[in-house]
Amino acid sequence: MARYTRIQVATVMEQTGLIPLFYTDNIAQGKKVLKACYDGGARLLEFTNRGDFAHEVFAELNKYALQELDGMILGIGSVTDAGVASLYMQLGANFVVTPVLREDIALVCNRKKILWSAGCGSLTEIARAEELGAEIVKLFPGGIYGPAFVKAIKGPCPWTSIMPTGGVSPTKENLQSWFNAGVTCVGMGSKLITKEIVKSSNFKQLKEKVKQTLQIIKEVRR
Repeated sequence: MARYTRIQVATVMEQTGLIPLFYTDNIAQGKKVLKACYDGGARLLEFTNRGDFAHEVFAELNKYALQELDGMILGIGSVTDAGVASLYMQLGANFVVTPVLREDIALVCNRKKILWSAGCGSLTEIARAEELGAEIVKLFPGGIYGPAFVKAIKGPCPWTSIMPTGGVSPTKENLQSWFNAGVTCVGMGSKLITKEIVKSSNFKQLKEKVKQTLQIIKEVRR
């Protein structure tokens, strides 16, 4: 069962501005990535549902976060149907992120007051996701649409909270363009938790990279 309500999760998303994304089939490695992100200042992490038995890895990482990383909010991404969402909610997922807009996912998440973020690519999809209770919508793939799309959406719909995923990198120029356009937060995967860092087990570098990224976000928001 989730330890954080959807409002609490949405608040932390807005406050920190960053949701790291990561997948591994190695529990020990996952714990080190989680700890490095936590030590770098991140308070959310989206574990992506992309491999066989991914739910088993998630279960162990969530137990670790609850026992050892006070205030770390673990959620699940790449969820494509209500059955998968329900499975991860049973394992304590605090939020659910999808690459698509599916009403069946909205229903099961809303029933337990779990934050869900639907992958949207048009204003019509965004509006429907909000009607279904989405606090923050995921713009995916963010790199295809870009900051100009966000700015155009925020014009007629200033209440809309957007999280781009894909096309986001930990550079000042990139982050400034997104936050200037009006995003609430950004999701960042391989540009932050790079293959090189994971392969070399350089978790100290990951910690510093997360810390620097959060500092850039703080600066560009001023």
